[in-house]
Amino acid sequence: MTTPSHIPNVLAIAGSDPSGGAGIQADLKAFSARRAYGMAAITALTAQNTCGVSAVHLVPPDLVHQQLTTLFDDVRVDAVKIGMIATADIAMAVADALSARNQAPVVLDPVMVAKGGASLLHDDAVNAVRERLLPLATLVTPNLPEAARLLDLPVAGTRDDMLAQATALQRLGPLAVLIKGGHLADEASPDCLVMADGVHWFETARIATTNTHGTGCTLSAAIAAELAHGHTIDHAVRAAKQYVTGAIAAAHRLTVGHGHGPTHHFHELWHA
Repeated sequence: MTTPSHIPNVLAIAGSDPSGGAGIQADLKAFSARRAYGMAAITALTAQNTCGVSAVHLVPPDLVHQQLTTLFDDVRVDAVKIGMIATADIAMAVADALSARNQAPVVLDPVMVAKGGASLLHDDAVNAVRERLLPLATLVTPNLPEAARLLDLPVAGTRDDMLAQATALQRLGPLAVLIKGGHLADEASPDCLVMADGVHWFETARIATTNTHGTGCTLSAAIAAELAHGHTIDHAVRAAKQYVTGAIAAAHRLTVGHGHGPTHHFHELWHA
């Protein structure tokens, strides 16, 4: 457990969202809200708003690698969150840099499709994420479609399916797997955490809102921050889920865009 004199440093490796609700921008907000110093290595620039993604410009893999190695040369990294990877070459550049230099917990959010439907992961990158990044992850946090694509299986339709797919993903190398059940046809929104010591279910009531842009980014970033503070995986997931649930519930206080609005990352701090 860190002390007040040891503020953790957390690194996000992801794409940029100029609307501020997802990607690097959401990660940095979540790190700050969870009392951690945020850093960022950019994998892609996007043109997007709350209604969708209109363009993506990828950062060259060698520059992604150099961002990481330059940072590791200078700064202590207490946790890493990986978001948008986009291509196999970028996945391999990230894997090479982390394998050589990183000793901190890694939270992998296998971002594949934007909230508006745009694909954010090339087909050739799925194998690279599966084979190079999953084994480096302390925790991987797919939603149901992402888990199915990583496993080349139909999307889970029941809790038993969720558990089976989480277990199958864990066999691919990550220490733990959190499958998010937001796409499940269920009155609640159950998430399934599979770890070496057992299975944990997290039940969350659904909130009637369209302001869910960047929830996956925010959750994985908040978990990374909690791990950087020295918490166990199950404690980190529980604390991060409580934080994100509050951020969604308070999202109506923001007036950002006309589509899927962002969550309120600073709902615990801004009371106006």
